Amino acid sequence: MITAALRWVGLAVLAAIALAVARMVSPGRKDLEFDVFILVLGGIGLLVLAAELRRLAPTAERSLVEEALEPEPAEKRPIADLLRLERALSMASARQFDLHYRLRPILRDVAAARLEQRGLDLDSGRPVVQELLGDELFELTAPDREPPANRLAPGPGVEGLDRTIARLERL
Repeated sequence: MITAALRWVGLAVLAAIALAVARMVSPGRKDLEFDVFILVLGGIGLLVLAAELRRLAPTAERSLVEEALEPEPAEKRPIADLLRLERALSMASARQFDLHYRLRPILRDVAAARLEQRGLDLDSGRPVVQELLGDELFELTAPDREPPANRLAPGPGVEGLDRTIARLERL
């Protein structure tokens, strides 16, 4: 606060010197020169006060208006296909109908792609394919697999699907 007062006094002295010079140059306008001098002192005082307030209470990095106008960050939404697959897995673990009609086509596609990398065809019926897939996965991906007679028959459960998918991942 003392530095602000000293700064104001120093600038006021400069204004007083400017007033003395103005009176010597044009001595007939004392009232106008004095009014300008008072206005200059008030302006200097306001500038010094504003600088001191800025020093004592710095402004926020961003104004509230800027923050309000900034667009909201986009929500991270899960991938739709991943949600569909998760839903298919959940339903297939509970019911044979969902296992056959929802998850089986996905498992067939994945198994066919994995076997194709080894130069094998899923629908060939070769013993090598059955050996690689294992009994559970081979039965599930068989092209001539019949739909379940009872639509509400229980599915393989989470453990059964976990074994099947683990076998598929090992291909």
